[in-house]
Amino acid sequence: MKKFLTLLSVLGMIFAWSAPLRAETKPSLAILPFFIERVDDPTRGAVCPVCKAVYRPGDILPASRNTLTRLLQDKMETMDKFAVLPPETVEEALSQSDRSPFELKPLRSSIQFGKTLNVDFIFIGFVFRFEERIGSRIGAEKPASVGFDVHLIRLRDEKIVWTGKFDETQKPLSENLLKIGSFFRRKASWLTAEELSSVGMDEMLKKFPVAKELEEMP
Repeated sequence: MKKFLTLLSVLGMIFAWSAPLRAETKPSLAILPFFIERVDDPTRGAVCPVCKAVYRPGDILPASRNTLTRLLQDKMETMDKFAVLPPETVEEALSQSDRSPFELKPLRSSIQFGKTLNVDFIFIGFVFRFEERIGSRIGAEKPASVGFDVHLIRLRDEKIVWTGKFDETQKPLSENLLKIGSFFRRKASWLTAEELSSVGMDEMLKKFPVAKELEEMP
């Protein structure tokens, strides 16, 4: 019995020691605050500076960048594919950096910043439209409308290995019966801009590859 208890104790110590090691094998990821992309002429499309995709521009609520950054942080932590750097660590490092290069060259500056954090991957995102619902959950005078994209960059070779996009203005089921599944995924109600962003981000991340594929991708 004594030998059995000793064996259990040793196995417990091995498990406790190996669990952090397994966690450390996950690639590290830093999520940068979303960039806000505005256009002077509302009749022109908003162009993503990374992938050159065109989005319909619109109003952008001041808190939208924090909302989208928090949503992406929470969802990536839940997916548990990366060792995600705490947002406080990223913000602390940013507070000691010159912000002006990020506005002029967001991709290049983000890559350089990611390398100073010594992580394997960085996520950068751009918001082009973040318009709040006017009305209630059961009846909206104006629906929420959101447009954003995110880009995952592998820092060892500075390669963009994945891009996700979401661009939607919520519509009633009567306007598009072909999207009945989407209608019920949106809780069959009028969502806020944050709720619509969260649902869209979930749909976007369903296509997210496993971490090993991202590391081995040529």
